[in-house]
Amino acid sequence: MDAELRELYQQVIIDHGRHPRNFRRLEGGCSCRQGFNPLCGDQLELCLQRDAQGRITDVAFQGQGCAISMASASMLSERVKGKTEAEARQMFDLFHRLLTGEEGAELESLGKLRVLAGVREFPSRIKCATLAWHALLAALEPGDDEPVTTE
Repeated sequence: MDAELRELYQQVIIDHGRHPRNFRRLEGGCSCRQGFNPLCGDQLELCLQRDAQGRITDVAFQGQGCAISMASASMLSERVKGKTEAEARQMFDLFHRLLTGEEGAELESLGKLRVLAGVREFPSRIKCATLAWHALLAALEPGDDEPVTTE
């Protein structure tokens, strides 16, 4: 990672880690899932509200964890608002590909989420960055309230 990208990565992680967006509780009519990373103790609850067509109208999360997990959850919450379930799933797939080192023009659609590619330099932190994303996938599924782990 070049110096300019590393600095941007650090700035975004610090900003979203210290001032997470949508860090709050959603009340009523939402689908919530808990996520837990047993390797480092990060834990969060991610909640979605959807309209009758399945479009995500609101996203919120609460919890505690490292700056990377909080920043990733914050950025996720901004990016999936207004998306359909299919678009949110596609975003998960693209984000996962980004963190596993895949390349491709379609990754450009991730916007500023691409700065989290810097996590690849710290393989043990990939689970931190993907915790909220796995909770998102679980929240999109009907029923099961089992916590999600990133083992």
